[in-house]
Amino acid sequence: MYNNITDNKTVLNWVDEMQKLLFPDKVVWIDGSEEQKREIYRMATDEGELIKLNQQKLPGCYLHRSNINDVARVEDRTFICTSEERDAGPTNNWMNPDKAYKMLKDIAYRSYKGKTMYVIPYSMGPFGSPYAKVGVEITDSKYVVLNMYIMTRVGKKALDNLGNSDDWVRGLHCLGDLDKEKRYICHFPEDNTIISVNSGYGGNVLLGKKCFALRIASYQGKKEKWLAEHMLILGIQNPKGEIKYITAAFPSACGKTNLAMLIPPEGYKSKGYKVFTVGDDIAWMRKGPDGRLWAINPENGFFGVVPGTNIKTNPNALKCTQKDTIYTNVVHNLDDNTVWWEGLDKNPPENAINWKGEVWNGKKSDEEGAHPNSRFTSFAKNCPCISKEFENGEGVPISAIIFGGRRAKTTPLVYQSKNWQNGVFVGSIMASETTAAAIGKVGVVRRDPMAMIPFCGYNMGCLLYTSPSPRD
Repeated sequence: MYNNITDNKTVLNWVDEMQKLLFPDKVVWIDGSEEQKREIYRMATDEGELIKLNQQKLPGCYLHRSNINDVARVEDRTFICTSEERDAGPTNNWMNPDKAYKMLKDIAYRSYKGKTMYVIPYSMGPFGSPYAKVGVEITDSKYVVLNMYIMTRVGKKALDNLGNSDDWVRGLHCLGDLDKEKRYICHFPEDNTIISVNSGYGGNVLLGKKCFALRIASYQGKKEKWLAEHMLILGIQNPKGEIKYITAAFPSACGKTNLAMLIPPEGYKSKGYKVFTVGDDIAWMRKGPDGRLWAINPENGFFGVVPGTNIKTNPNALKCTQKDTIYTNVVHNLDDNTVWWEGLDKNPPENAINWKGEVWNGKKSDEEGAHPNSRFTSFAKNCPCISKEFENGEGVPISAIIFGGRRAKTTPLVYQSKNWQNGVFVGSIMASETTAAAIGKVGVVRRDPMAMIPFCGYNMGCLLYTSPSPRD
């Protein structure tokens, strides 16, 4: 097996074990170079996995369509596999680890025959940060490789930071035959392992995102006394130049990206108020040496919901998507080889292909052209309001935490907790309407403590927030 980027025996032994299970024709290590990335884009385009868009209007942008039965997270097929069921808790699906490993390996066996096995080393968190953690994902999908280039910090440098340590997260992804009855996203927090089979959709297969950065990391944080949370991080600068940082926890597709990239209303903007984005989805938080709560964004990009994004609702997000972006399940405008989605503007294309790959006329069709959970994957550095602290490995100090969600009625728009204990209680009883981000009925109100119901890798009854304050 050719490898020139690491001598770490635990990594090499695991990759060798996976190669023997999967039977790939070829093994390629992702080194993080631009040359290798360009070649994978070329192959993905030649093979039809990606469509290269108009490079004058959308430089570096591509379109991908997932299988029509594979368009969102599958919470009913997502498992926490701990030795004791009680450690997964009542809000997670649980499976015995031995049973899960056998089932998954039977599905994965020889599934890479005739394919290339890509080995992606990556860092969650800035290179060199004392709080960053390393993962290695194995995949047979070029779409996954290229999305991981955007969403994480990939390549040899991640392995250099790891050294000879065994403290890294193993991730195996197999596209398989996309059989939804054999689709599983399984987490083994006691083994630092993730296995995803029979899916090609982002949230199920970009294993650094929800799988590692929330489910596995929340379990790690519980052991190591820090927090992995489903939260944006933003900085608010007042007219004196002072910046305060806040985090905010909302369920998926409930407005985190819009708030993270907020442009102050003109009345505040004219007085000198500014907003800076540190992250739009995940925060890793811990007590700093000064006793305050500090947070880093472990991600390198945005995996945002597209429908409804336009120059009025989120101009910063729209600008993010206009270069070096992978679009998933949006409309392909054949007239100018660009993309469109509901809510972009009031001029849908007539000569187009919808997210299902069907001929679509936006002026006449009664069907939506883009899937409600269609996505963009863009580098955080594309964001016009990205914070100068984005790459700060020490993180930023947090002054406030917001808990919220999508509710049409019967709850106050905004209210403030009385103290830390009351704030923990408020976060723990938050409810929100379900969205298209996960398979299932949309608009159903469900309790979602800290916006972590789908993402907590341990027993939700053991929340770390129960300390009276971050200083304790």
